[in-house]
This record gives sequence, C-alpha cells and structure tokens, in this order.
Amino acid sequence: MYNEMQKYLQKELTNLEEQKLFKHERIIESPQDAEIIVGDQKVLNFCANNYLGLSSHPDLVEAAHKAIDERGFGLSSVRFICGTQDIHKELEDKMTKFLGTEDTILFSSCFDANGAVFEPLLGPNDAIITDALNHASIIDGIRLCKAQRWIYSHGNMSDDIGVDPSTGKELKGLERCLKEADEAGVRFKMIATDGVFSMDGDIAKLDEIVPLADKYNALVMVDDSHSTGFMGKTGRGTHEYRNVMGKIDIITTTFGKALGGASGGCISGRKEIVDWMRNKGRPYLFSNTVPPATVGASIKALDLLTASTELRDKLESNTKLFRNEMTKAGFDIIPGDHPIVPIMFGKYDNPSKLAVEFADKMLGEGVYVIAFSFPVVPKGKDRIRVQLSAAHSTEQVMFAVNAFIKVGKELGMIS
Repeated sequence: MYNEMQKYLQKELTNLEEQKLFKHERIIESPQDAEIIVGDQKVLNFCANNYLGLSSHPDLVEAAHKAIDERGFGLSSVRFICGTQDIHKELEDKMTKFLGTEDTILFSSCFDANGAVFEPLLGPNDAIITDALNHASIIDGIRLCKAQRWIYSHGNMSDDIGVDPSTGKELKGLERCLKEADEAGVRFKMIATDGVFSMDGDIAKLDEIVPLADKYNALVMVDDSHSTGFMGKTGRGTHEYRNVMGKIDIITTTFGKALGGASGGCISGRKEIVDWMRNKGRPYLFSNTVPPATVGASIKALDLLTASTELRDKLESNTKLFRNEMTKAGFDIIPGDHPIVPIMFGKYDNPSKLAVEFADKMLGEGVYVIAFSFPVVPKGKDRIRVQLSAAHSTEQVMFAVNAFIKVGKELGMIS
C-alpha cells in the first residue's frame, strides 16, 4: 500500500521544492542566543521568539539545573495521578499574580492549552466567534468543539457585512457575528483572538473587543503567546497594553517564547474555568506533567521580570531602532510597536523565490533570517519576519539593518 502513497508524496515534495516552498531546517550548533553558530559560521539570530534574551540566560540555566537536582528529570505521570510537585503549584501561583488573573493551570505547551480550552466549556448550543487570522492551535482547538462558529474578518469590530474582493468570500465584523449568534439563540458566546498575530505582529484591539463582549454578554479568550513578558508597561501582555487587565476571562500563553524559550504553556483566568479544566481538559488529563527543569527555569524568568522592566525596555528600544531604520531605508514593512517586523515581498515579481534568495544572502552576510511563504502566510504575502530581542546590542541591530540594505540594493528592492 505504501508504494502508492510514496509516489504521491514524492511528487508533492518535488512540487514544493520547485516552488521554493519546501521548508529546509538550518542546523544550529550552539545555544539559542543573539549570536548562534550555523554551519561553523557565527551569525546574528533575528528570527527566534527569544524576545527577552532568556533562552540561555545563566540564571535560568542554573535554576533548571537546580530543579533537576532537587526534583528529578521527569514525573512519568499526569498531574492528577502523581505528577504534581510543589514547584508546579508555585509556578501557577506566580503566573496568576503576574497576569493579574484568578488562577492558572499548566500544560505541556500553549498548543495543548488551546486544544483543551474550548471543548470542555462549549457545546452545540453555544457560539465561538473567532478572528480570521487566529493561530493554528486556536483553529484546531475550535475544531474539537461542537459549538457553532462565526469567523470575523481580521481586526474588524464593525456591524458590517462585506465581500473580500480578492476571494469573493463574505466578510463580517465582530459585532455582526455577535448579533447573529444572539439571533441564533445560543447559550454562551466566546470571542477568541490572538493577542499578537504572529505573522504580522499586529496587536488585537482588546480595548474594543471587551466593550463589545460586555454589550453582548460574551466571554473573551486571548492567546498571548507573542506578548507575555514584554508587551505593556510592565510586560504583562496585550491586556496591559490595551488597558483591560482584569477584564479578560481566559488567557492562554506559553513559557516557550519570551519566558525562557523551552516549552510549557498555561490557561490563566477565571477560577471556576481553571478548576473545570483540571477536571475536563483532555491534554491536561492525558499528557505528562511539565518537567521540573522547565518549571524551575520558568519560575526564575517570572522572578526576573517582576523585579525589573530592564529587559522589556531594552527590547522596546531595539524594536523602535530597527523599525525606524528599515522604514528610512525604503523597505516595505508592516507598521506597529511589536518586535515582530515583517519585511514584505508581495509587490515584487516571484516574491516566494525572492524572499528565499534574500534570506540566503543575509546568511552570507552573517544574519540569520527565514523566508515565509504559502501556506504559512497567504499567497502574495511572502515575507522575511524579523524578530528583535533584548539580547541584541545596538551595534548588532545596526549590523542587521546594514546587511538588509546591502542585500536589498543587490536584488533591486531599494535604491
């Protein structure tokens, strides 16, 4: 039987290669940091989620070692059987205080947290209203749930119904979806959104979503994976950035990005919802506990961020510098405040090929970046997604800018 599938896969893989869409993984031979080793070459890394530079921070490495020494390598069990240690409860308590919520429950990843959150809470008589550009983990979590679904066009808060000129598909604003859900007579309504959308770096309009949720008696769920630790004045996330702390019912987030970059995630929010997840969340009930090393290092990360905003402030400074210099150089970037900075290629001929060529040339210049093309992003929205870190020095940021300018001129993108 596999012979037939093998031929099909070989053909499709060849097509991906010909379209420059096959995802080749570069091998890193060093710890994750601002500077890494790739193929015996030292390069600056500008495409990791290591926003605060904590992935190899000595305090976190020491805390991970200590947790292994004191609590072992792993628990070999799920939480409710014999997989809960004192440090798991300590991390949940610290995360609750950090985010300003009522309670927190740990998962092995935020993907698992998003896979758990919808199905136990919502059924056929309920509604989920979801942003069209939500992360794949939210989409997959919703698919596991039997609730009725409405999709609102990205960031559109209106009561309008329109048509997407490029696809011919109907576009609805969030308020229109909420009204239709009411008209359908649903029991519970939940609005689900990314806090920060990972491909564009744009930030959800929580200051507009929350009033609409209040108006239509809906819950609000936010995946804040690309925000926790650095967005807002003290790094609490998009709910702090948008001045709606205490008004979000469910926050899912990760310890695998700004908070150390290892793994692990959580659901944080209303106490009864968290208690329900401990009893009904399938990825929680049937997956092993987050290992002690990850827990110990994550506790240390929260301690560092609670004590000072120095790393968050450095990241903000690096982000402003890079965005200003790249705009001045003439690159097409999506504006904003987030350290995700997409350099867009859609206006050029054969953008997928150009983006890949550009990324390869940047590696030759000592800067590690990756091209993103369909299906990771929509067709014609090819890009190189730069991600700034607090670990980058001002000189390293300018080194990257100058490399972009050099390659941009070589490939005729800027003059």
